[in-house]
Amino acid sequence: MTVSSLAMKIDKINGDSANAVDDQVAVEEPLEIRLGYSSPAGRTTASISITMRTPGDDAELASGFLYSESMIQNAGDIQAVEHCGPAAPDSGNHNIIRVDLAAHVSIDLGRLQRHFYTTSSCGVCGKSSLEALQVTGVRPLDNDTASFSREILTALPDALRERQATFKQTGGLHAAAAFDSQGEILLVREDVGRHNAVDKVIGALLAQGRLPANDLGLMVSGRTSFELMQKTLVAGIPLLAAVSAPSSLAVRLAREFNVTLVGFLRGDTFNVYSAGERIR
Repeated sequence: MTVSSLAMKIDKINGDSANAVDDQVAVEEPLEIRLGYSSPAGRTTASISITMRTPGDDAELASGFLYSESMIQNAGDIQAVEHCGPAAPDSGNHNIIRVDLAAHVSIDLGRLQRHFYTTSSCGVCGKSSLEALQVTGVRPLDNDTASFSREILTALPDALRERQATFKQTGGLHAAAAFDSQGEILLVREDVGRHNAVDKVIGALLAQGRLPANDLGLMVSGRTSFELMQKTLVAGIPLLAAVSAPSSLAVRLAREFNVTLVGFLRGDTFNVYSAGERIR
């Protein structure tokens, strides 16, 4: 059974008083993603990533990560996804997952060692990043994708918060949600990392055969980084909305590839940084 939050005793301070109370804390544990694939020498395995995540939806996280980093093109590229290795002694969670790719999928390990953009401090040059995305086959999104009303966008933060089950317990998780042009939230995923929550959403959409998702929008808690915009773009999602600010490189990427970018979505107000014609 996956454990995403842990109960523990804490001291709660209120003015001059201190009381020992029970509290719920979000679980953060490493997940190693191993890749099984065909090589000239036969089937082989390589560890390609370790990410700190909240356990749960690990298969979606792994497959979404591979898709958003352009390692796979569709669900048929994946043969199997399963946990392996011993369970963690403290929580019982399995922290290694193996993704076996179909025999027809070719893997360039040199590229795996790292065209990935997983942190804001990776030091990658913005111009080189845009060129790297174009090399992987990503192109600007068409204008005739879905449109979204202002009323739908302003209703999203409250609707997302109501769907964040573990956040209600812990206050310690980010969330990502896919929603349609009528404002219906189709799925929500939570994680200590914004990028992991987005990968879980992308993995779920991949399993449902809904990628590229050019009829959907993506809502995230927190800020918007280059990495989140990259994942949104690769998934073919035409709109990314966030309750906080975007980075300058996220705005550049959105404008370069015609993705609608909304920030500071709070109450009845929000900022539009790119492709505002999709907002009715």
